[in-house]
Order: sequence, then structure tokens, then C-alpha cells
Amino acid sequence: MSGSTSLRIALGGDHAGFPLKQIVAERLDGTVSLTDCGTNSNESCDYPDFAVAVAKEIIEGRADRGIVVCGSGVGVSVAANKIPGIRAAVCHDTYSAHQGVEHDDMNVLCIGGRIIGSELAFEIIDSFLRARYVPQDRHARRLEKVLQIEQHGLGALD
Repeated sequence: MSGSTSLRIALGGDHAGFPLKQIVAERLDGTVSLTDCGTNSNESCDYPDFAVAVAKEIIEGRADRGIVVCGSGVGVSVAANKIPGIRAAVCHDTYSAHQGVEHDDMNVLCIGGRIIGSELAFEIIDSFLRARYVPQDRHARRLEKVLQIEQHGLGALD
């Protein structure tokens, strides 16, 4: 897995994501600065707790990006996107993983431990970690609208 030890990654997942999260943690170890936000077993637990734990690392400036794993990736994505400052997406292909960062400044990658295998997960994570936001005019304009929605809700674009 390519990366830079200066890149700070928060990693978390629930019981359904635990097996893949552990494999990802082992693979990332030594290639990035990694904070493991749990869970640490297959025991049933609640995915929002880990989406929040990863988001908190980013919002409080201890991580640059996050990776969250649940069964499908959907639950953690929904939960993470409720947190101001987090732009999370389920990505089960490499194009979405890098395009989400390059165009939308995505800072949390969500993957489904019951959906994809570890080799595809590594390719997707690598694509996510290598990508950089490129604030071209159209991307910056659209991101600003997203940030307005985040700040003002439904009345943001009236």
C-alpha cells in the first residue's frame, strides 16, 4: 500500500466491518500514521459510534482522512455525513474513491466489509489516499454549495 507516514488516517468499524478493518490496519501499519478507533472484536456494536470516533479525529485535527468499515458501508456513510465538516462516501471502486477526493474534497472513505474483499479494498484505499482535492472553479463552486447546505440546511440554496 502506498502512502506517506505524514498522512494521518483514522480507521474504525463496527462488528460487521471488524475483519476487514483489522486486515486494513495491518496493511496500513507503517505506511501512514494510523489511529485505530475500534471496534476491537466481532461482538455486536453500533456503527454510528465508530463513524463519530473517526470523524472526531478529523474535526479535531488529529487525522487528515478517515476510513470506516461496516457491513455495507452505507450505515457509516449516513452517520458520518451528519457531522459538520465530514464528507463521506461509500466507494467500492477506485474511480469513485479518487474522484470523490479530487472533485468533492471527500475526507472519509466508507467501505462494506460484507461487500468487497481485502484486495479490492486495498486498491480502493490506495486510490483514496493518493488523491488530492483540486479546487477547479466548478469543483469549488459545487463544494461551496454543499458547505452552505451543511451550515444552513434546506434554506441554504433558496
